[in-house]
Amino acid sequence: MLGKIFRDEWGRVLASLVGYLGDFDKAEDAAQEAFAIAAQRWPDTGVPDNPGAWLVTTARNKAIDRIRRERTLAAKLHLLGAPEAVADEVTDTVIKDERLELIFTCCHPALPLDGQVALTLRALGGLATAEIAAAFLVSEETMKRRLTRAKAKIKATGIPFAVPGARLLPERLDAVLAVLYLIYNEGYRGRVDLGAEAIRLGRVLATLMPEEPEVHGLLALMLIHHARRDARFAGDDLVLLDEQDRSLWDLDQLAEGRTVLGRAYALGGRGAYAVQALIASMQTREPIDWARIAQLYGHLAALTGSPVVELNRAVAVAQAGDPAQALRAIDRLDLDGYRYFHSTRGELLRRLGRAEEAKAAYRKALDLATSTPERRFLTRRLDEF
Repeated sequence: MLGKIFRDEWGRVLASLVGYLGDFDKAEDAAQEAFAIAAQRWPDTGVPDNPGAWLVTTARNKAIDRIRRERTLAAKLHLLGAPEAVADEVTDTVIKDERLELIFTCCHPALPLDGQVALTLRALGGLATAEIAAAFLVSEETMKRRLTRAKAKIKATGIPFAVPGARLLPERLDAVLAVLYLIYNEGYRGRVDLGAEAIRLGRVLATLMPEEPEVHGLLALMLIHHARRDARFAGDDLVLLDEQDRSLWDLDQLAEGRTVLGRAYALGGRGAYAVQALIASMQTREPIDWARIAQLYGHLAALTGSPVVELNRAVAVAQAGDPAQALRAIDRLDLDGYRYFHSTRGELLRRLGRAEEAKAAYRKALDLATSTPERRFLTRRLDEF
């Protein structure tokens, strides 16, 4: 129970402290102290009625104590003049929720993308540096440097701890959503389920921005995809959608995703995430209306201009019964370095009976594949010839 409370409250506590202290490192130190005290006391005293407020108040008091000690030492060493006033007590029972400001700070476009991702997981998800490093398959030292650089840039460049104004909000919100979706798509590679973590952060964002349709669209997309996670693999083998055991799908999560999708469309959402969520939802129906999905991918391609979306549209066209038209469409795409381009092309050529060309495409995809399930799937396809 304590672990869940800590995970749920970490982002809120840290956001309040960053807003209060204006310093990520000091805020993290104070938050960690407060959580350590809670872990020591709560098993004996019980969890407070408002654990978040208790943690924020305790962390603020610890930060004030530390600032006073540092200033006393500095004064003794004649390194500091008159100290600034600090509050004697923090007795707030209702603490302002500043997680939205923290989200936009972590995902500020002045930060490199890897820094945005790492800082979002650390600051809002409460993941340890080692956990984030393991999830992204880099060393703990590498991830520590990314976090340090990101926090140093926030301080050096004066990145504001604030929600951007109305003029800048759309483009900045797009960056936030892109970071969350990138975290989701890292999926299940490390010991931390980043898919579940991205969904948790998506729920936080939907709570904080309830009138933004694309926030709900992204959350719906992640929920619907994640509902099928247990059916995607059989051991180390990748299982395609039409071969998945639907009894392994999480029907409650699927239903939640459809409800959230309904909220996105009720708000007028017709953006890229809402459309992708609708496509994902339609792919869970039986039978699947591939012709309608191909139309939706056409709409999505117009929104995004993405050749990967065009590739997915071609897959839907093939599934609807016209692999020849699908092959003509993807042969116009400039995606030679993209492994799914070659695996898709191999599949279409196989269906059209062009075995030698299909094998060449599968081999190219195998050369580019990075995960064990993908490599096993492609090897099986080649062995079938």
